[in-house]
Amino acid sequence: MSEPKTVVVTGGGTGIGLATTQVLAERGWQVTAAGLEREDGFPEEARFIECDVTNAPSLAHIFNGMNSLSGLVTCAGTIQFEREWDAEVFEKVMAVNVTGVLSSCVNAREALKRGGGSIVNIASMWSWFGNPVAPAYGTSKGAVAALTRSLAVAWGQSGIRVNAVAPGWVETRISEGARADAVRRARIDARIPMGRWAGAAEIARVVAFLLSDDASYVHGAIVPVDGGYLAA
Repeated sequence: MSEPKTVVVTGGGTGIGLATTQVLAERGWQVTAAGLEREDGFPEEARFIECDVTNAPSLAHIFNGMNSLSGLVTCAGTIQFEREWDAEVFEKVMAVNVTGVLSSCVNAREALKRGGGSIVNIASMWSWFGNPVAPAYGTSKGAVAALTRSLAVAWGQSGIRVNAVAPGWVETRISEGARADAVRRARIDARIPMGRWAGAAEIARVVAFLLSDDASYVHGAIVPVDGGYLAA
């Protein structure tokens, strides 16, 4: 019987990260979720490690001693609505959402090489257009898309595939404000061709596909998972 595949999911205790942890655990992966908190529904079979992706020793601790790794999913992120015009807040968001992604990938690289592993980063629909209330978040997600392509070019011959998903409007805790605003919700809904928001598990299943052997020739792709929002 083959060894189970191993994956680290940063931000794996909340939102899309938690859904990714759940989906992969259900499919038999050995999941290590690294983050600052975990919501209800965290699977018993997964492991949770408290980790701040902006803290180098904390991040390195996750990967130290890992012989090999089948996958890395970088879900850790932050958004500070209306506050991101302040330079200090802007820098903090970029530290988590961009530098944290780079550091996670670099720390995982050797284990991924040994395991023939794959990286899936979490970009966003905001990778393509501006965010008027969260400029750092929008900027950071554009950077994640660019970083994903750079890593794909740099690491492809090492046997590490690197891709990203770009979620649209997703029903998670982070979107509660938008969903509670009836006027804004109606405006958003009107633009989504599928007429509804995504569940977090719908994003996670695309992540699982990109990690799988079924996506063996998908490399350097930024995959929108947005119900057609970008096409509208």
